[in-house]
Amino acid sequence: MMERIPSTAIPWILIAASVATLAGAYFFEHVLGYIPCSLCLQGRAPHYFAIGAALIAGILSREANIGIGALAFLGLCVLAYAGGVGISAYHIGVEQKWWEGPAACGSGGLVAGSLEELQSALQGRVHAPRCDEAAWSFFGISLAGFNLLISLVLGALAALPLWRYFRESRGEA
Repeated sequence: MMERIPSTAIPWILIAASVATLAGAYFFEHVLGYIPCSLCLQGRAPHYFAIGAALIAGILSREANIGIGALAFLGLCVLAYAGGVGISAYHIGVEQKWWEGPAACGSGGLVAGSLEELQSALQGRVHAPRCDEAAWSFFGISLAGFNLLISLVLGALAALPLWRYFRESRGEA
């Protein structure tokens, strides 16, 4: 099935999937009211980077052949998604209490960022997010787990044109 996906379409698929992933995160944050912890926010960064790199790869790709420049930017996407897998795996480990998370995650912090944040916290309207507690899960998979799965799939998809190029350069069609 993967052979059916044209290499020139892959950058655009990566952009759409990363935008959808970020839109889902913003939906959980702004519509459903789940305040992201610092690790959740860090887990978004690879998607932002991959969107930019995939956009450049998509612009550089030609109709019949994706081109070496586009392959280089797709390689950067692979690295970005690998970083996303690492951040998500670390976050899952913190949620499962396999290891401790950053100091900013566990306690919720004693210092508010602004007077409004302090007033909201004192009135009980805002609860500081904790990285070691999954705010939401579906079939036992937290949002960090879904981000790990999405990053794995997108990283493999970004690597597909690189793999094809490697095979073709060795004469294996």
